[in-house]
Amino acid sequence: MSDLYVSWSEYHQKIELLATQIYESGWQFNQIVCIAKGGLRVGDILCRVFGQPLAILFASSYGGAENRIRGEITFSSHLSMTAKKLGDRVLLVDDLVDSGISLQKSMSWLKDDRPDEIEEIRTAVLWYKNCSRIEPDYYVDYLPNNPWIHQPFEKYEQITPAELAKKTDCDDYL
Repeated sequence: MSDLYVSWSEYHQKIELLATQIYESGWQFNQIVCIAKGGLRVGDILCRVFGQPLAILFASSYGGAENRIRGEITFSSHLSMTAKKLGDRVLLVDDLVDSGISLQKSMSWLKDDRPDEIEEIRTAVLWYKNCSRIEPDYYVDYLPNNPWIHQPFEKYEQITPAELAKKTDCDDYL
């Protein structure tokens, strides 16, 4: 299993490919729910492309050294959204499906939290790993060797504000 390194341009291209796949499926949804943190960027772009409202479900399961140790999944107590009611056809998005636990438990959380509102949930991710116990409805890349994926924003998990301030000269941005 070798690591997979993804650039910003590759990352955005994958989101566009995912949007195209969803569009070409013909499925009509009226709500996007992203699983934060990984699904935030994916959900943001999809809600802009499809013109559908975005809700955020905060979940956390990784920690430890370099954020690579999977622990018990923890969810926020509420779904963050601006609409008064969640749509009934939900597109649940994340960046990847690894074990599949987060995706499965997120679907259960949504159904338990909004039992009278949701008619259908479909899932969409950029990367679907072979080790997942669930196959997402939409995905861009199937990864049979289960690599660790290095996404372009991970560098911000390894830098402190003080290090960033030393590295960045604000005059360069003017």
